[in-house]
Amino acid sequence: MLSMSVKGIDISRYQGKIDFAKVKKNVDFVIIQAGYGRYAAQTDARFEENYSGCRKNGIPCGAYWFSYAKTAAEAKLEAKACLEAIKGKEFEYPIYFDIEGSSLTNKADVSAMCSAFCDELEKAGYFAGIYMSRSPAQSLLDGTVAKKYSLWLAEYGAKLNYSGAYGMWQYSSSGKVSGINADVDLDICYEDFPKIIKSRGLNGLKKEDKKVLDENGFKKGDKGDGVLALKCLIRLAADKKIIKAELDDTGGFGGGTQSAVNALLKNWGYTQNGIAGDKFIRKLYKSLK
Repeated sequence: MLSMSVKGIDISRYQGKIDFAKVKKNVDFVIIQAGYGRYAAQTDARFEENYSGCRKNGIPCGAYWFSYAKTAAEAKLEAKACLEAIKGKEFEYPIYFDIEGSSLTNKADVSAMCSAFCDELEKAGYFAGIYMSRSPAQSLLDGTVAKKYSLWLAEYGAKLNYSGAYGMWQYSSSGKVSGINADVDLDICYEDFPKIIKSRGLNGLKKEDKKVLDENGFKKGDKGDGVLALKCLIRLAADKKIIKAELDDTGGFGGGTQSAVNALLKNWGYTQNGIAGDKFIRKLYKSLK
């Protein structure tokens, strides 16, 4: 897990009509039920509507497919149905295999079903994950499978009592969120899935080609004569209307300097990594001549 955490919800037809403009003000992401079972016709009744609502309001989203499988072969059929439902769509969060209830038979079959579903999703270019309650995840999921795929675990209360790695925690089924007139599941995510998925070009998203100007150089928190000289160059660039800059009053490389560096990097078509190295300084100097 990463030290970061963002808050989200997961929804299905049971939440009814949703006002996503209001939801956007209260959550960082949404996981949408795409459907259930082995047939493409078993798409959730509000999947298209919910997906469209997230997209129109700029809410990052993922999806899950509720399983009724009892064997790996059935789970593979469910994966194909899921792929048909999500085809042509884009997701910043994983596509989860939701395994619970009567599908929780024994460790060998549960592990095989999870692998069968997730493997099919991965072969099709998706970031696959597994949704389970914490207790069966500990007792019915093989360790190698648990480590291979990102886990989204459910346990309601103040703590998730799982010793292994996981990416997301569903901590309540009775949440209240503006824009939804029913109880909704609440989640905390600990992985930067949008960054991971975009960097790999998965889930229908185009791979982002990172164009970095400098890997090393002056950065936020640095001090010294070199930083002062850099800030002088940035001030000259601001005077020449090359950039708008509000530099820090201190002698160090603070937030204002970082914003100015990133603005210049953006203007030049480079990744905004907040680093001003030799190449940055030479390029800035040339722009002043």
